[in-house]
Amino acid sequence: MKIVLASAPFENNNIPYNLSQLEQFARRAAGMGAQLVCFGETFVQGFDSLCWKYEQDSKVALSLSSPTMQKLCQLSDEVGIDLLFGYIEREDDRLYSSCALIQDGKIFQNYRRLSRGWKEFRITDEHYCEGDVAQPFLYRGRRCLIALCGDLWDLPERFDCGEEILFWPVYVNFKQADWQDSVRASYIQQAAKIPCDVLLINSLSKNPDAFGGCYHFRGGTVLDTLEYGNEGLLIVEL
Repeated sequence: MKIVLASAPFENNNIPYNLSQLEQFARRAAGMGAQLVCFGETFVQGFDSLCWKYEQDSKVALSLSSPTMQKLCQLSDEVGIDLLFGYIEREDDRLYSSCALIQDGKIFQNYRRLSRGWKEFRITDEHYCEGDVAQPFLYRGRRCLIALCGDLWDLPERFDCGEEILFWPVYVNFKQADWQDSVRASYIQQAAKIPCDVLLINSLSKNPDAFGGCYHFRGGTVLDTLEYGNEGLLIVEL
């Protein structure tokens, strides 16, 4: 299976721009013969798109049946590639940091982040929620899991389920020097706690700056990388 990890730029609170980037990178990945292209945490709206006031944030969040999600399903079907991406989800009066996997033009998986670091939890209320389960699933014959960013730091034991592939969309915005000096090594060590292929996907953004990068980890080793600070695509064949 050929998977492409996209170190792609987003803009906060600019869904049309973010969808245009997603489409552009998806078409490039499809041209490479990939079955799946993956994007970072909250890519659709941008990681800093919320103000932590429910009335405003509920308008930013997307339901699974929203026109935006339908458009992404149509894109997957049209281009002939599966899509994995992070977004802010709304279900009834609850908001989540979620990750959807669209397969063959249909929503196949929807994972909700378990850890609370996606939100300003000291000021948010009961509308801002976390998921309660990391459920393995079979994707194109491979046993898989999804974790979002801090999940592997706060709850790594929840993801050691004998899976083959762990998708790890993140949003990290460390300074580039700090990443190279020490932070990169800590992510390698954390990924090593999960005994499988771990695929990390980060995005690029401005205000605040984030620097992208994609990594294929296994057993404490970096098997392949599109290094931090670079926009582009990383091909992973499994």
